Amino acid sequence: MAKAFASQADTAEKSITFSRVSEHAYAFTAEGDPNTGVVVGDDAVLLVDAQATPAIARTVIEKIRTVTDLPIRYLVLSNYHALRTLGATGYEAQHVIASEGTREMIVERGAQDYKSELLRFPRLFKAADTIPGLTWPTITFRQQLTLWLSGGLQVDIMHVGRGHTRGDAVVWLPEERTLFSGDLVANGAAAYGGDGHFKDWRATLERLRELRPEALVPGRGDPLIGAEEVDRGISGTQQFLADLYMGVSASAESGETLKQAYDKTAATLEPRYGKWAIFDHTLPFNVSRAYDEAKGLDHPRLWTQERDQEIWAALET
Repeated sequence: MAKAFASQADTAEKSITFSRVSEHAYAFTAEGDPNTGVVVGDDAVLLVDAQATPAIARTVIEKIRTVTDLPIRYLVLSNYHALRTLGATGYEAQHVIASEGTREMIVERGAQDYKSELLRFPRLFKAADTIPGLTWPTITFRQQLTLWLSGGLQVDIMHVGRGHTRGDAVVWLPEERTLFSGDLVANGAAAYGGDGHFKDWRATLERLRELRPEALVPGRGDPLIGAEEVDRGISGTQQFLADLYMGVSASAESGETLKQAYDKTAATLEPRYGKWAIFDHTLPFNVSRAYDEAKGLDHPRLWTQERDQEIWAALET
């Protein structure tokens, strides 16, 4: 029996947790589904990632209203993917902030990604008809942007290197040593690298480690609290990426086909990572991108609904 495409068989609703990770920071998590970060200042709220639809955004807002009535003024997009961006209008934020690299990716492939992810993750696109279109940032930055929320809370929004995409942004509260990593870090979930840069990613994570966070909200999975847990989470993502890319690149360099690389990589990774959230979903897309990169293709190829299914059929049969 053929394996269901991507996450189409993932229909069970997840249990939502809304937890405080430091004085001003909270995490909205749901058992490996995409996370949203929340920073509560004295006069406004800043969010990190929007969820996939305005309908799901309303669930996030309900949790926020249990701790503050302040307006949601800022929304930071950690990357361009539809799951992170398309719920933006549900918050009515005054400012949508992203790196210049993320805006460039929305221009280049945002429409295709919307259709692709809608097919891959039907459960996460609850009430997709409420999405008015692509989400466009109103403020962009190249390397770093600092906001000062009233009361003097410093919020650094930074692009520290390529990884999950070429435009990844992280949000750093230096006084609280709290980091929102976006999809650069996953905790108990497989990192998605379909638009990734595997050769750069582990070094980018090392730059996050150099910040010495004491709390980290990953793109997926539970928050990591305490320096040791944070280090474990970063190291776990680094090791997953290393194991995946080294296996795929060895196959590519020896002249093996993409299918041969996939079968070998799946057999190698399954014992250690097979129970991680979205492992099965991500593997065909991760191996395909890693194979391209090992063959010298630096700029990721465009994912469309048609290419998604072609790759899945070629690798999962």
